[in-house]
Amino acid sequence: MLSNIKSCTLIGVDGHMIHIETDIVKGLPAFITVGLPDACVKESRDRIASALKNSGFTLPAKRITVNLAPGHIKKEGTLYDVPMALGILLSSAQIKSARDLSHTLIFGELGLDGSIRGIDGTLPMIIEAKRHGMQRVIVPFENSKEACLIDDIDVIAVKHLNELTDYVSGAVELTALAGDEQLSDSHVYHADYADVKGQENAKRAMEVAAAGAHNMLMIGPPGSGKTMLARCFPTILPDMTKSESLEVTKIYSIAGLLKRETPLITSRPYRAPHHTISETSLTGGGRIPRPGEVSLSHLGVLFLDELPEFQKSALETLRQPLEDKIVTVSRVSATITYPSSFTLLASMNPCPCGYYGSPSNRCHCSMLEIKRYLSKISGPMLDRIDIHIEVPSTSYEKLKDRSQGEKSASIKERVNRARSIQLARYRGTKTLFNSALSPRQIETYCRLGEAEERLMKKAFTSLDLSSRAYHRILKLARTIADLDDSEDILTPHIAEAIQYRNLDRKYWS
Repeated sequence: MLSNIKSCTLIGVDGHMIHIETDIVKGLPAFITVGLPDACVKESRDRIASALKNSGFTLPAKRITVNLAPGHIKKEGTLYDVPMALGILLSSAQIKSARDLSHTLIFGELGLDGSIRGIDGTLPMIIEAKRHGMQRVIVPFENSKEACLIDDIDVIAVKHLNELTDYVSGAVELTALAGDEQLSDSHVYHADYADVKGQENAKRAMEVAAAGAHNMLMIGPPGSGKTMLARCFPTILPDMTKSESLEVTKIYSIAGLLKRETPLITSRPYRAPHHTISETSLTGGGRIPRPGEVSLSHLGVLFLDELPEFQKSALETLRQPLEDKIVTVSRVSATITYPSSFTLLASMNPCPCGYYGSPSNRCHCSMLEIKRYLSKISGPMLDRIDIHIEVPSTSYEKLKDRSQGEKSASIKERVNRARSIQLARYRGTKTLFNSALSPRQIETYCRLGEAEERLMKKAFTSLDLSSRAYHRILKLARTIADLDDSEDILTPHIAEAIQYRNLDRKYWS
């Protein structure tokens, strides 16, 4: 007897439908799994045998063939345990289905006692089920809240194989779960720009970076406040939309980083990996590909503290994600693409000891050491960072000042206003903010007057800027104009944008 159960697999951040066909015929006892299963899938026969025995069923002493179709997609993980076990029970007539399972998606891992355990990647599989017109999904109880994030599809949560078989055979009725508004994470920020003493120029630069989603590099001596400024940055970023929340939640679901009780991520990610991180951990990959830090920072912030201390090869792998907003991982079995539209924040010292150019501390580094230190960041990498800003040491007078600075909430209002202007301007295109403007869009939306053209030409010649740096300045000027609620890019906007690129000449010439 042949049975057909629908399940799902993951390729990148998307789900793909899998048909689990089970056929049982007379012959020497065998359990054969075909359809490019990995070792973990092949091991499921032992879990299924024990789970069936401990649930009051038997594994037929016949030739059992399980086909995971389509056969060209590699199948990985333990999520096929439950549908395979159900297929065997239906094919061997140990249970009879009283329900139509043709529009039902089933997945989950089996314990040896028949318990059904949660798996990673539930959300993208539910999204795929809905796209294919599935009416119902049967999921492990641990994944039920995550599954409920998607509307208009019935979610049946089960804890044990017996509970599943009773439901399929019609012996019991299980109520479909409803969504819960309390499923989102309630992130509370413990940092605020009001707590940062001084550094008004740096805070203004971060406001510009947040308004246009521009990448930013901070250069300053140790203890000047670079890390604190970076930690405050998420507090001024625009709130996430529902679609953005689901997009980020999909990535964290695949990576196994979701909280079971509050699976919906509503605060923008902030990732700060250590400088010893490997290329694979940064960009993603591995034997079984998983999202890296650049994808876990999607629609959020990736902060690289002490930038020159990172492996140069790891930094160079960031060039493609920064430009294309995606990461492509190629393996023998498949080529996987992960989203990586993040804002890069980075910080560094001006020299190995950290005090080059400091008026209060003497630098002990030779010019050769300084040059070698700065050369760890290549020109192409630097060109992809829109803003380079100096963060000098804070004076004693600023530190003892009791007056409170501007709160993040008021800065965020201006950022939201600028973002809304950009969304209205680029409506009907794939562009969402100024940093993503293409060269053709720059010609349309960043036109300059005669005075602005003269200033831009002078800066381009005197600073020996690259064409990419030229476009970065125009994008920055467009964002500064949006913060001023100005339709035209004026001379002050160009001048401010240029001074955010002056560090190119000062440190790398």
